[in-house]
Amino acid sequence: MFKDLLLALASTTVLLTGSAYADEPSDGASLVLLTENFPPYNMAKNGKNFAKEENIEGIAVDIVRETFQRAGISYNLTLRFPWDRIYKLALEKPGYGVFVMARLPDREALFKWVGPIGPDDWVLLAKADSKIQLSDLEQARRYKIGAYKGDAIAESLEKQGLKPVIVLRDQDNAKKLVDGQIDLWATGDPAGRYLARQVGVTGLKTVLRFNSAELYLALNKNVPDDVVAKLQAALDQLRQEGVVDEIMGRYL
Repeated sequence: MFKDLLLALASTTVLLTGSAYADEPSDGASLVLLTENFPPYNMAKNGKNFAKEENIEGIAVDIVRETFQRAGISYNLTLRFPWDRIYKLALEKPGYGVFVMARLPDREALFKWVGPIGPDDWVLLAKADSKIQLSDLEQARRYKIGAYKGDAIAESLEKQGLKPVIVLRDQDNAKKLVDGQIDLWATGDPAGRYLARQVGVTGLKTVLRFNSAELYLALNKNVPDDVVAKLQAALDQLRQEGVVDEIMGRYL
């Protein structure tokens, strides 16, 4: 009876061990990727704050998928909320990564980086036929500038005394610009162009770019250097072949 019990325990251990390994990625280079809702770079197709795999879309999502496919590295992808949570997971858990993230000096040594994937700039947009020309923000004081409530861009302009006209939804500024209710639209790039397209407005032009950042895939420091190098080489190749521009063109 004791022998039978040992055999039963051994069988159970084998089954449990098999199940545990079945949940692990079969490829040692597999990564767990996390992202958030940040249109047009990353977004859940249903607009909610949780999605997995094919239910996530966006410029960065498409670029990351193509990059991993080209590099021959497996991954799984989840969109979650809030940003602080997924940032902490990528920072602390081996084999994790998060995108898109601005590559800032105080973050440089915390992660390994693949990119840039795209820009996150602050711009002033005007209608295609606008004659406005600017070389700095000071020259924009004479114009009516639209921005949206609570946005860092609007708050920055207010601190500099530019007094933007505030709306509750940034895409409303696209129509106000076309209708002549404002002269300039202070927004993000490419976010502004994406939002404008969502409400049927195209052909806007950038008259001033007054803040610039580049967005990256940030990987946990534990991710092997050769994996990072493969991903970077794949992304560089995609950019050279025009694939990155083609993906951008799908959304903007």
